[in-house]
Amino acid sequence: MKIVMIHGQNHNGSTCHIARMLAKNLQGEVKEFFLPRDFDEFCIGCTQCFMKDEELCPHVEKLRPITEAMKQADVLILASPTYVYHVTGAMKSWLDHYGYQWMVHRPEESMFSKQAVCISTAAGGGMKSANKDMKDSLLYWGVPKIYQYGMAVRATNYHGISDKKKKQIQKDMSMLARLIKRRDGHIKPGIKTRIFFAVMGKVQKRGWNEADSKYWKEKGWTKNKRPWEK
Repeated sequence: MKIVMIHGQNHNGSTCHIARMLAKNLQGEVKEFFLPRDFDEFCIGCTQCFMKDEELCPHVEKLRPITEAMKQADVLILASPTYVYHVTGAMKSWLDHYGYQWMVHRPEESMFSKQAVCISTAAGGGMKSANKDMKDSLLYWGVPKIYQYGMAVRATNYHGISDKKKKQIQKDMSMLARLIKRRDGHIKPGIKTRIFFAVMGKVQKRGWNEADSKYWKEKGWTKNKRPWEK
């Protein structure tokens, strides 16, 4: 099992500890990326990725190691501490660069067979909305199985978390890992993704923009072919 972790901060905090705990329980090959250390650019809104080709993004070379690692992964773990009830700015700016990969444009075929986990912590609240920030992108990339885990740690670092909460986190990550391993290789999109994909196929058949329509037609998706059917 190949696992890619994207951390929404550079430091090894509570969220990072929990993500690593899950990865350890999964017992796979792990690649980690830290934001903004491994990617620190803001989308400039040039629309080149949407209208022409994602390779025209001015930050494409900086993105490439993460992009290629995600394509090869079986499990994606997006982990961000809660900043004012949302993900970190670094996580948001990274996600912004993959707008072209939403189903409304040119989804990456490999995403339709992956599992993903959104992990967020906070001293108080906001984990639900922070996880939604990450889940929204994963959902519209086509990832069929997305888990969310939020924990109010009542601390500013992992060492400050109570022993009781640490034991609960360890138990939760062990259970989640077992679930992910059991489903590995048996993932198919649910009805919501299938319906949205079908609607987008009709849109692309009529023509959205030239780059998107060409991509969908070349993949055979405007007809009966589907990315999750091999």
